[in-house]
This record gives sequence, C-alpha cells and structure tokens, in this order.
Amino acid sequence: MSYLHKCRRLPTLARRSVDRRRTLYKDGTPSIRLFSAMGRSDGEPSENSGRPFNPTASFRVTDPPNPNWQPRQGLPDQVEPGKSWKAEEEKGWKTWNLSDISPREVYPLLTSCVVPRPIALVSSLSSDGVPNLAPFSYFSMVAHNPPLLSISFSHTPQKSKDTKENILATKQFTVSIMSEPFIEAANVTSVDAPADIDEWNVSGLTRSTSIDVRPPWVKESAIGLECELFHSYEICPPNSDVVTNTLVLGLIKRAHVRESVLTASGTVDPAKLRAVSRLGGDMYARIGEGFELSRPPWKVIRDQVISGASESE
Repeated sequence: MSYLHKCRRLPTLARRSVDRRRTLYKDGTPSIRLFSAMGRSDGEPSENSGRPFNPTASFRVTDPPNPNWQPRQGLPDQVEPGKSWKAEEEKGWKTWNLSDISPREVYPLLTSCVVPRPIALVSSLSSDGVPNLAPFSYFSMVAHNPPLLSISFSHTPQKSKDTKENILATKQFTVSIMSEPFIEAANVTSVDAPADIDEWNVSGLTRSTSIDVRPPWVKESAIGLECELFHSYEICPPNSDVVTNTLVLGLIKRAHVRESVLTASGTVDPAKLRAVSRLGGDMYARIGEGFELSRPPWKVIRDQVISGASESE
C-alpha cells in the first residue's frame, strides 16, 4: 500500500508580523553574533570549539584503505583501520524502534547517521515574484536520463516552507552547490525569516540570471542548475493522512559550471569545487581526501569467487 496518497496537510499557524530585518540588523550592523565556531550562546567557546579554519584547499587523492583487498576477504581486521573497527564491535549496538520515538528524536538520530549529505542552495520565486533563497540537505541526484534531482521539504505546524510553496506554484527553481568560500553567506539563508524578507539581501550573495527559468542562481557558486518541477509527492506516515513531507523531483534543464573547476575531460574537480556537506546538528564538513575504487568486471573475479566458494563448502 502506498502512503503517498490521501494525505491531508498539517495546519499552519498564522505568520507573525515580525520585521526580521530589525532582528538581524541594527543601524546597518549585525545585532547578533551569527557564527561562533560551536561556541555557547553566551559567546564563550565550548569544549568542542574548533581550530581556526585552514583556507588552503584540503582535498588530495590517496590509495584506498586496503589496496591489497581480495574478493571474499570481507573486513581486513588484521591491519588498520579494520583492526580497530573490528574491536569496536565488542561494545555492541544500540537499537531504536523508530515507531516508538517522536519525530523530534528521530531527526537528530537520522541526520547524524546519513552523512555526509550534499546541500542544495535553492532559489525560487513566489507567484507574485518575491524571491527566496534557502539551503536543503534532504537533497540528491536521482537520474541522468532524464536528468533529475530530488529535494524533500519537512512540514511543521508553525510555517510552511516558502521554497516548497514557490516551486509548487511556479514549477521552477534553481540549485546552486555550496562551497567553502561562501558557506557563511549560504548558511544565513536558513534563517526563519518571514516570507517577505529577501534572503539574497540578508546573505549578500549575487543573483546570476538564468536562461530557461525565472529564478536566478547564485553567482558565487561554481555550479548552478536550472530546474523545472518534474513531479511532487506528498508523504504521510503509515496509518496517517497527515502530510509531513513533500518530495520534489526537479528536471535539470541547464547546468552552469565554472571553467576553473572543470578537468580536461569535462568533469568537475572536487579539489577545486571545495563543496561542503551537512553532518548531524549544526556541523558542516569539507572534502578532505578521496581514493578511486573501480567497479570490478565479473569476468576478472569470477574464478576467484567461485573457487573460494567451493573451498568453503
């Protein structure tokens, strides 16, 4: 049975008449400290405060963890990192039945489990032409033929996501990929401002005119994707008709990629893109190291797999 049908929306509370600009700014200057490296609310550093950010690009290519791995070997637990990983099994597992805990408890658990998550910086326009810019980490590539991406929007009783409402109303949006140099500006667009507040102005990011859709993409981003609504799905929990999420599939009409991040083969160099991802809580991550593992052809490993299976019988 599908749970994508016969759902009703959560009631939405009336929006408060708040001038978010006065909350964020006073006499043209920030009135709150927006970023304090995992510090406490009183401005003092916490025990988890990070070291100063290293502006040097950190990505490098290494060998894989176990370059001599062979089919049927499983976890190489005689050498590191497999040896320590295997030893951790002795501590056991903690198990949750997610139907027994509240969504408020499920959220921090799953967002710290499913990591790293790519982030879509989504630009949209309301049916009246009011711009909106916001980041979403419930985001992924879905297919290349047709070229599709997905974004999921969680519903709350307090306020419906402006981005979701805009996409459903206008059928258009753009996705810009977030990179290290402008992460603070991109992050501030997550502010819970009223619908009439322009996050472009709050962030100071620059609009770049799209070709196939009306919403602009972010000029500071090395990658901008122009999208049209391909499909949307309202999702409700099992045995409930209350919509708690909306899944949007976007058809990518046009891709803009900075020449400076492209390789000679026409793909994107991760070291130059410097993309960031989301972890659990307020934590972001940068790409540190990468390694290549090719997909093994069956004809190459067939005899080794079959002979090993016969010996174990």
